[in-house]
Amino acid sequence: MAPKTPRLEIKSLVKSYQGRRVVDDVSLAVQPGQVTCLLGPSGCGKSTTLRMIAGIEMQDRGEIWADGKLLCDTVHRIPPEGRGIGLMFQDFALFPHLSVAQNVAFGLRGPRGVLRQQAEAQLEKVGMLAYADNYPHELSGGEQQRVALARALAPKPSIMLMDEPFSGLDNRLRDGIRDETLDLLKEAGAAVLLVTHEPAEAMRMADEIALMRDGKIVQRGAPYNVYNAPADKEAAAFFSDINVIRGTVRNALTETAFGQFLAPGTPDGTELDIVIRPQHLKIDFDRDGRGPNPTAQDGTPARGVVERARFMGSESLVEFRMDYDGSVLKAAVPSVFLPKPGTALWLMIRRDRCFVFPHRS
Repeated sequence: MAPKTPRLEIKSLVKSYQGRRVVDDVSLAVQPGQVTCLLGPSGCGKSTTLRMIAGIEMQDRGEIWADGKLLCDTVHRIPPEGRGIGLMFQDFALFPHLSVAQNVAFGLRGPRGVLRQQAEAQLEKVGMLAYADNYPHELSGGEQQRVALARALAPKPSIMLMDEPFSGLDNRLRDGIRDETLDLLKEAGAAVLLVTHEPAEAMRMADEIALMRDGKIVQRGAPYNVYNAPADKEAAAFFSDINVIRGTVRNALTETAFGQFLAPGTPDGTELDIVIRPQHLKIDFDRDGRGPNPTAQDGTPARGVVERARFMGSESLVEFRMDYDGSVLKAAVPSVFLPKPGTALWLMIRRDRCFVFPHRS
């Protein structure tokens, strides 16, 4: 069966400002009904990529396609209003002098009565029909968000670009409005490209995550795969706290406080970073200077002394100073576990939850 034509496809996009390349050879494809998140720290090129797709910025190199039709390269360019692309930004940009219904109808064409009907139909979808004649300043942030969504959906765009649209919302509102928004967009069959710097938001919303750093996409995949098979130490650290255990290869083995790790094919003298998340450390009690027996899954236990323990709400975070080399490791424990500073305990690490990368200084 022939592959589907992507609803949105960008090929080798490049954009530079003052000699600095802020978007560097970015390519991706989004299918109808798919949500792809561009995830990365501030300044990595996410929003610039979105503005080029929308037509607000012109790329230096590369192509933008929609349903197999060329929207823009460095010669041919369809203007923003002709691209069939919806936009939602962090500030909802509602017109203060227009009513809610007029905001939603803005940019649509047709008789006034028909436009009113179209606006009301969209407002009903987002639960805001009763506010049709109100003005933006009379609405809460969550209500303004819903109106902005209705306005973006009114022209029935085949592609929706969203730049941190939920970051200004109260945490209690955010999850519900995000879910409602995605349901409406998927129902409409739109291809959604969402920019965020919050890993939790990307994990919750995305069918695919494209992790950006320094203008490049460094990893793409389903949220589960990006989280559980990070491309490098920095990718692992972007999603959660990490512990880094450093070792040097000798005879294809790396010696650590937790026993030996295999490093086949790695030259002697190579420094490795063994990365493990705090929730994958196991804690056991000290038995007169002895710890638990080694196991195939958890390897060799190593002793540490508690430096600090904090309750974080759903878990406790305990920091240890390790006897082996004086390094500090963090362990996350469900519920309440607050051992006193100076308490000696034993740690074990899940071998199947470790990521091993060459050390980069």
